[in-house]
Amino acid sequence: MRKSFYLILITVLFSSHDLYVKMENYFLEPHQEVTISLYNGTFEKSENIISRERMLDASILSHGKRITIQPDQWKDQDSTITQLTFNTGEAGTYVVGVSTKAKNIELTAEEFNSYLQHDGVLDMLEQRTSNHSLDQNAVESYQKHVKAIYQVGNIKTKDWSTILGYPIEFVPLANPYDLHSGEKMEVQLLLDGQPLPNQLVYADLVKSTSTHTHDGHSHDHDHEHTNTSHSHQTQETQEKAPHSHTSGQQLRTDDQGVVVVDLPEDGTYYLRTIHMTEVTDRNELTHQSKWTTLTFEMSHGHDHDHDHQEGILTWIFVIASLLMIGLLFLIFRKNT
Repeated sequence: MRKSFYLILITVLFSSHDLYVKMENYFLEPHQEVTISLYNGTFEKSENIISRERMLDASILSHGKRITIQPDQWKDQDSTITQLTFNTGEAGTYVVGVSTKAKNIELTAEEFNSYLQHDGVLDMLEQRTSNHSLDQNAVESYQKHVKAIYQVGNIKTKDWSTILGYPIEFVPLANPYDLHSGEKMEVQLLLDGQPLPNQLVYADLVKSTSTHTHDGHSHDHDHEHTNTSHSHQTQETQEKAPHSHTSGQQLRTDDQGVVVVDLPEDGTYYLRTIHMTEVTDRNELTHQSKWTTLTFEMSHGHDHDHDHQEGILTWIFVIASLLMIGLLFLIFRKNT
């Protein structure tokens, strides 16, 4: 019992945190004031802020221009969330990215193994098992590089496909806002600018209860977790079991570094992966890892279908009216 509690405590205290770019709504109006939040922890809860000194890059890409986010533009909330409030600007598809410097962490063998299991770095855990090195302590250098894609108005631009040049990053092969829930999306994973094959990737969903459409308008912004996303836990449950970072879809990149992500429902989707290697040429380090996440929102696009149906009905009405006018004309000529 005491050992189980100790392992849980290890996981909570020593597992590293994912970094996400989060917004309440990824479908926005032009020239709307919005807030971007950096969640350093899980997708549901941020554990601590990101210091400005650690940011190698923070930028917003739109209409082919990359604008740097200055350090003093960020504000901290409750000592756990780093936020940026700004005006959306012109209509288009936007990308926001944040890249951090490497940081070292020292872990005992038990702490390191628990963290690998908890955060889904299963290939390294299997490698340590095969090499009989599960009893070896670790000094890991880790860095995080994250992106989000959001849509302003109903004009689609090609910025979604821009490679930001981070050491590791997800790049969609289609504009998420040209897709609808129920479809699939291909995403390529790049490591140092090259496709990364056979990499374990997790894709998850927070279901939306809003009435978003792809025309840039939205109404309610409530979200709830599906059975494929992280679930809210009571305090008692949290004390019994650590939070998992490995729920949702578990995918492998192909030879071109591509994964195919299912988009079953409306909501906010987030992809995450940790690429870790052993380090042999540095005395103080044993492992090096590069983390990346990608966030975007998906809607059903029923308004497009509705508009299409309305267009068909309009044409039917016009044609029927012309036929009726023609018939009346013929009747009138015959009577005269």
